[in-house]
Amino acid sequence: MLKRPLRFNRRIIFLISIALLITGVIANLKLGVVDFSISDLKQDSADYHIIFNIRTPRVLLSALVGMSLAISGAILQGVLRNPIADPSIIGISAGAGLFAISVMILLPEHTAYVPPIAFVGALTASVIVYSLAWRGGISPLGLVLAGVAVGAFFGGLMTLLMVFHSDKVQGVINWLAGGLQGRSWGHLKMMLPYSVVGTIIALLLSSRVNILLLGDDIARGLGMRVELTRLSLIATSALLAASAVCVSGLLGFVGLIAPHMVRLIVGGDNRYVIPLSGLFGANLMVYSDMTARVAFSPIEVPVGVFMALLGSPFFLYLLKRTMAWRLKG
Repeated sequence: MLKRPLRFNRRIIFLISIALLITGVIANLKLGVVDFSISDLKQDSADYHIIFNIRTPRVLLSALVGMSLAISGAILQGVLRNPIADPSIIGISAGAGLFAISVMILLPEHTAYVPPIAFVGALTASVIVYSLAWRGGISPLGLVLAGVAVGAFFGGLMTLLMVFHSDKVQGVINWLAGGLQGRSWGHLKMMLPYSVVGTIIALLLSSRVNILLLGDDIARGLGMRVELTRLSLIATSALLAASAVCVSGLLGFVGLIAPHMVRLIVGGDNRYVIPLSGLFGANLMVYSDMTARVAFSPIEVPVGVFMALLGSPFFLYLLKRTMAWRLKG
């Protein structure tokens, strides 16, 4: 695991996180190729259209995607007792992606059904990975290996689907890279209910994650129905990951980085880790998307590429520490 948590005052961290998020949202609305002033924002102007119909839904989506992926990762790390669990690493995002892209390519007139179908894909991947990695318990390395294998399998099926339907993949390419270009109010409306429901369930069940961390025998002794609780939490994680994948594509490492940052600062109590991970994830995505959008302007880098460059070294660091810890044990 990471170094001993610093345990700052949790209320102060909440307030700072909210202030940073508000600042990031405002900066996202202001910065870009097109500059403007408040006095220029007339309802029928081009600036008004850019701000309220292009930048506003995009920045709100980036915050919602970051929040959903971070909470999903925090749940997985707690439930599976695995510090390197993340929706993208253990194949959940790939499962959601395969089912989502199947609807986008084969049934483009039914895009409203993408979130629930992606949820089925994420849940399917979760069950397969969990089953493959279970050997009287879950080992961190076994889970990663199973996740990589399942993710590669689903990725191969996605590639196969695009090969057979090459005439329909143009609109899916940017989605596969992981990004929020061209997202609108319609995408926000599509994602919002699933993300809100998943977040509420996660917050309600956050204390149960603490009990699961004590071990299955102790949890049963305290009256918990362990397998039902674990399945409910994994399903919640899958729902959150699927809702994010639907609009952002295969975006990785948000669910890995944000929860670890939170645990380093406030400790391991999931009653605080889960909601704070949501705020940290929202901040991470808002500022990353802004950087990817304006750093090389007028060329826009997909935020998925930016997150891969940021998250890969972090993942390798955690993997090295986890393996070293297991060898010492």
